[in-house]
Amino acid sequence: MNLRPLGDRVLVKRLEAEERTKGGIILPDTAKEKPKEGRIMAVGTGKLLENGKRQKPQLKVNDRVIFSSYAGTEVKVDGEEYLIMREEDIQAVVE
Repeated sequence: MNLRPLGDRVLVKRLEAEERTKGGIILPDTAKEKPKEGRIMAVGTGKLLENGKRQKPQLKVNDRVIFSSYAGTEVKVDGEEYLIMREEDIQAVVE
């Protein structure tokens, strides 16, 4: 199944949580924080402006991005977890 975000929304796959701390301590699943980093899997057509035109999306597929903790809506498709969020919820692109 393919998901196609609408308007100014993007589909993000969250990156895997770190298994160890920088000091080398292995973290159990219950202690891991959900990463605030992900990869763009699909992009909508862009934001609809007041004049009826669409603003071209700033993001593209495969961009690595940082987003806020509570951004987006979690969805599960074919056993994979994704986030659907507005482009404005993305705080930065990692280059």
